Amino acid sequence: MNLMVRPANDDDAQLIADLTRASWAGTVAVTSSGHRETAQRVAEQLRCGGAFILLQDDTPVGSVRWAPHDLEPDVWEIRRMGVLPQCRGGNLSQHLLEAVIHQSLASGVQELRLAVRSDQPKLLDLYAAYEFELADELEYSHANAAEPPPRVMRRVLRH
Repeated sequence: MNLMVRPANDDDAQLIADLTRASWAGTVAVTSSGHRETAQRVAEQLRCGGAFILLQDDTPVGSVRWAPHDLEPDVWEIRRMGVLPQCRGGNLSQHLLEAVIHQSLASGVQELRLAVRSDQPKLLDLYAAYEFELADELEYSHANAAEPPPRVMRRVLRH
């Protein structure tokens, strides 16, 4: 199996939207806005942040996005990470997470943040393995008001 993570570009907006919806189907609550992801929304996010696409044997199987926090430009929020259901179980998401960590370090970002949905508690351990810590004092800036608030985790990169 040949794995590669590549930066996304504007032409990947539809692919990323499709990957997000397919990755979240049957895993994330149907109330999540990720199930209604559009290429237009992805393209808007790519303009202010970025994304990576995970390829397995040259086939796209996952993606992740990040964007500067609305009020703290030295903080990036990791968003919408997902791997297709048929490709799970091999820790493939770690490649996407590591790519964002490396990109943020290279960009001089102070901190990474992500939100873990209340119905996905097993992800807390995954992110903790990458030095993310619970930050219960923080609220996720893009929380869905129709759902329980997610738990925010942070990884401080530089002080």
